[in-house]
Amino acid sequence: MASSSNAAEKAAVIRVDADPAALPERAWDALLAAQARPTPFMRLAYLRALHASGSAVATTGWQPQFVSLWRGDELLAACPAYLKGHSYGEYVFDWAWAEAYHRHGLSYYPKLLVAVPFTPVPGSRLLAVDDEARAMLAQALRALARETEASSLHVLFGDDADQAALAAAGCMARGGVQFHWTAEGDTDFAAFLARLQRDKRKKIQQEQRRVREAGIVFETRLGQDIRPEDWDYFYRCYRQTYSEHRSTPYLSRDFFARMAVDMPEHWLMFTARRAGVHVATSLIALDPERRAAFGRYWGATEPIPNLHFDACYYQPLAWCIDHGYQRFEGGAQGEHKMARGLMPTPTASSHWLAHPAFAEAVNDFLAREGQAVAGYLDELGEHGPFKAKDAADAAS
Repeated sequence: MASSSNAAEKAAVIRVDADPAALPERAWDALLAAQARPTPFMRLAYLRALHASGSAVATTGWQPQFVSLWRGDELLAACPAYLKGHSYGEYVFDWAWAEAYHRHGLSYYPKLLVAVPFTPVPGSRLLAVDDEARAMLAQALRALARETEASSLHVLFGDDADQAALAAAGCMARGGVQFHWTAEGDTDFAAFLARLQRDKRKKIQQEQRRVREAGIVFETRLGQDIRPEDWDYFYRCYRQTYSEHRSTPYLSRDFFARMAVDMPEHWLMFTARRAGVHVATSLIALDPERRAAFGRYWGATEPIPNLHFDACYYQPLAWCIDHGYQRFEGGAQGEHKMARGLMPTPTASSHWLAHPAFAEAVNDFLAREGQAVAGYLDELGEHGPFKAKDAADAAS
């Protein structure tokens, strides 16, 4: 595809690649760094590892269609896109839409998805040198959806610039909620606890005390200090978590091996031991440059009460405070995170459906859902975990 509305656009060419390895890493990552909300998960090394490890490939229902905009050798815009044969691993749920298509004898799959596979972390998705290039990329995605006979286009967890470009391209907005902690000047974990309401603080202290009384000691390893045997134990726990839910792991062991080599600075691992024996682990992703952390995976080989909360929230929060991090994102869903100091934060996605009648129905649904989400956020804001002054400050 090539545009033709003016001389500058005539020189701009759209490219679609079935393998992220075909794209230049340095140019992609430079483009990412210039965006409003870059995250490590949009680095090309991360996306390449998903593909090369067999985790996000056509045989698992993720057929890469990476879209990029070029003027000569200059990369103007790019995004990770996939033709999807299902809706697993996305965390923005459209199963009801697929079922409605099926009831009417229509195929919802394949659909075109712009997202980081298995990673519900908000951030920039349509990487672009400027708004004009981003608008051209959004239009190119619409065109690709039509050319591939996809039922729809979905861009998940994008930033404000993404939302604006996609709205101009005819996409509908959908809101969601996650729970994030942001720094409020706490000097240590005890100071953070002191800001919480008494019942919330006492509950956390009680949970941590019970973990200690169970004989648990945490070991923290960062980056290249995470050993191959630590990754092996982590993957055993990761795989067991899926098994307990009668599911199959999305990510292969090879993916994490690639992360250990290609992006070691972005990983923090907490391993719980009892009497010198591993019993659980949690893996946190880091953005050292922007002082942000992201809760990712957890698993245990022994059932120990309250250990999940300590490994996944209290230990990472204490580490973030001690190391001057400003944000910790707890992942998708979970009101229980609010009692642990993670506050509700709106998220956004964009959607376009090719079928006019279904597009109209979904647009109506999203309007009603949006009102419900806004009401839900207001209600959550009235039941914050912090003392009155801190709750008011957190909401401002």
